[in-house]
Amino acid sequence: MTFDLERFYQACNPSRPLMIENHDDRLYYIDFASVRGGKIIEALLRTISRISPNSPTCQLFTGHLGCGKSTELLRLKAELEAQNFHVVYFESSHVLEMADVDVTDILLAIAGLVSENLETMKLRVKPTYFSKLFSEVMDFLQTPIDLGVEAELSVGIAKITAKTKESPQLRRRLRDYLEPRTENILQSINTELLDRANLELKAQGKKGLVVIVDNLDRVTTRPLPSGRSLPEYLFIDRGEQLRKLNCHVVYTIPLALTFSNDSAELQHRLGGGVAPKVLPMIPVRKRSGEIDPQGLELMRQMVLARAFPALLPNERLSLTTAIFDHLETLDRLCLISGGHVRDLLGLLFDCLREQDPPFDRQCVELVIQRQRDYRANALDLEESELLLQVIKDQRIKGNVEYDVLLRSLFVFEYRDNQGVWFAINPVLAETQKFKSWMKTTQ
Repeated sequence: MTFDLERFYQACNPSRPLMIENHDDRLYYIDFASVRGGKIIEALLRTISRISPNSPTCQLFTGHLGCGKSTELLRLKAELEAQNFHVVYFESSHVLEMADVDVTDILLAIAGLVSENLETMKLRVKPTYFSKLFSEVMDFLQTPIDLGVEAELSVGIAKITAKTKESPQLRRRLRDYLEPRTENILQSINTELLDRANLELKAQGKKGLVVIVDNLDRVTTRPLPSGRSLPEYLFIDRGEQLRKLNCHVVYTIPLALTFSNDSAELQHRLGGGVAPKVLPMIPVRKRSGEIDPQGLELMRQMVLARAFPALLPNERLSLTTAIFDHLETLDRLCLISGGHVRDLLGLLFDCLREQDPPFDRQCVELVIQRQRDYRANALDLEESELLLQVIKDQRIKGNVEYDVLLRSLFVFEYRDNQGVWFAINPVLAETQKFKSWMKTTQ
């Protein structure tokens, strides 16, 4: 079996989600549903395609940073398209300013990208309300923005967004102007864009429009003058407006909100009574601390599929020593990752930067040591008590302090037949700093 080093290197890039509609990427994909506590993407898909194909749905999706959400959402996109839905997927962090974002920013981003997407299909929609609004905005901002006489909706939104992105002051002024008009903007998006888009798409034989808004979970957790955090304001206080779009929408939201004291409000306001779907880690160990053979085997396959995508699982496993000196060396990487997909790929990527395969144990331990030292830098005494409490209880309470543990990837969430449980990131457990804390509590 020939091994393509350059292809392996590209396949291990931790910053690149798998594009499931791409044949090569589909070969790399491993389905972790059997160990993640349920068929999460299938549930999102079923809600749209089976239960409510003709009525708008709003679904929430979350999980740890780097746990594979984008790959799963791109799989959802591919599955929906296979069932003849028209899907607009976009990474909101490429369009929005994640530290300074409001509901109108999100609504306009969705409108602009849906319009742009439809234009590529020669479906041109020009909402009259927005033509008037753009003219008023330019007068209000007193800033020259050349929209052109025949500017499409997407062009107008893109130009205004680009102009305000350069200046926080201009962005605040625009927001102050748009905020009282949110309901009118929402009504125009629905009646003049989304309703017409759905009619046009169905006339072409499509089943309807789905918008997948990825990366909204990256909204910065910062306090607002009201005392609320930015995520609480967006997804809870203004959640009812975000769910009013007349098409199927899937939003990614920050994981910490599911532990908030307002999690019930989140479920009802933005989720419409349905709790967010959570993508947990792959359990490489059980609650008891013993190795989980099924989870470990799937993580092995994730690595080996990157090297030998065209082979069957057993065939890949027989070629482990082409990539690692021993199976135990591969297992060491899988176990130290804690079942975190991006961390495992990052460790593998770092091994490739050190030497060609097969990787020996010395190379793997060097890479783990670097990761350990890097993560230890972020640990401080204030978090030690919280971490020790998580280890003791295997759960997280609704306190705001736990937000730090989640965002910093200090603790990981898992699911099994008993429900949710939490464990410390294994790489942190090996740091001298953490070991010394453990000694002082014994």
